[in-house]
Amino acid sequence: MAIHHLAHTFASAPHRMLFFTGMLQIVLVMALWGVELAGRADLLALPSQTLAPIYGHTVLMLYGIFPFFIFGFLFTVYPRWLGGAPITARTYITVFVLLTAGAFAFDLGLYGGRALLAAALLTSLAGWLAAIVALYRVYRRAGHQSMHERLLNLALAAGAGGVAVALAGVLGNQPPLFLVAREMGLWLFLLPVIFLVSHRMIPVFSQGALMNYLLVRPAWSPPLMVVCVLLHVTLELGNLSAWRWLADGPLAVAALQHSWVWQFRRSFHARLLAMLHIAFLWLGIGMSLYTLQSLLLLATGTDYFGRAPLHALGLGFITGMVVAMGSRVTLGHSGQALHADTLTWLALLGLNLATVARLASEFLPTHATPLNLLAASLWLGFLVPWVLRYAPLFLRTREDGQPG
Repeated sequence: MAIHHLAHTFASAPHRMLFFTGMLQIVLVMALWGVELAGRADLLALPSQTLAPIYGHTVLMLYGIFPFFIFGFLFTVYPRWLGGAPITARTYITVFVLLTAGAFAFDLGLYGGRALLAAALLTSLAGWLAAIVALYRVYRRAGHQSMHERLLNLALAAGAGGVAVALAGVLGNQPPLFLVAREMGLWLFLLPVIFLVSHRMIPVFSQGALMNYLLVRPAWSPPLMVVCVLLHVTLELGNLSAWRWLADGPLAVAALQHSWVWQFRRSFHARLLAMLHIAFLWLGIGMSLYTLQSLLLLATGTDYFGRAPLHALGLGFITGMVVAMGSRVTLGHSGQALHADTLTWLALLGLNLATVARLASEFLPTHATPLNLLAASLWLGFLVPWVLRYAPLFLRTREDGQPG
């Protein structure tokens, strides 16, 4: 009876199941990368991997963590945004099973052979397609669709395309395809999704928490974002990185302008709100780094920044926003007060320290391995307690007695 009740509670809302796996993957994926970094530092012997470690790390970081939070969130809000029927339990349980099986199989496949990796990606792709179809049905039946949902649908489709490209890379043993999958996953999927959700939600949350707050949601920025990310990918894959500033510069200006008009400076009146604003600020920082990198490459022919801009986006912006938004959604849907306790606040600050350490490794090449290991350790040291704080809530009924 207790197990039945636990299973019923766990499956009572889509975010419970999908966030739970996402939190497990936050720990597992970085732990796997930490083992690789420890091997590079000669702290332990490394087992042989099926893929070059950087390719496995790329696929896991882009497609093995964040889709669980994204689909868990969108399954919850799409019906509300569009005034449609809720996603059925049968649908989101199916997506959960496919995505979870695919992610864990990929973790094992890093050491278990190419066939297991291919099966993992194929399973994940089936989960993606099931999720996209479910969301599109809600979208199609709605009486009014906004720009956010239209662009989100396209970004999700691009993410599924990235998984398919990674699958082709595994099946054909084609390293260049993993670079294409990286560009699609970061620029056509994750950045647009997180930007669009931020554009829709941060002003609303700020208005609810701050006195005399003027809600500003620039209508021009989502279309600009789309043009910029498409141009960035075109220039990057076309080996024209020195001209990437044409795409990255406008997006950097737009992101920093948003942080200003959304009143970043006032957000610290409420920790949970400040977490969202801090994470979003990393978009402006990351795009500024990308712009400077491209301009210096054009002027000198030398890349001085390496992967620093990439990790400013991946760790600071995307992971930071997942921690901030994931905390808020979990608290709200577990019937708890929308307040970031010290552990939650430290999780976001610790992630920022990890981001700074990872960026520093690009500018201090003689200390790159220990700094990378420090960044991974900070990630685990601050996010493991966060997972232990929030993951059990998905197995408990809401404190306010409400369903979901």
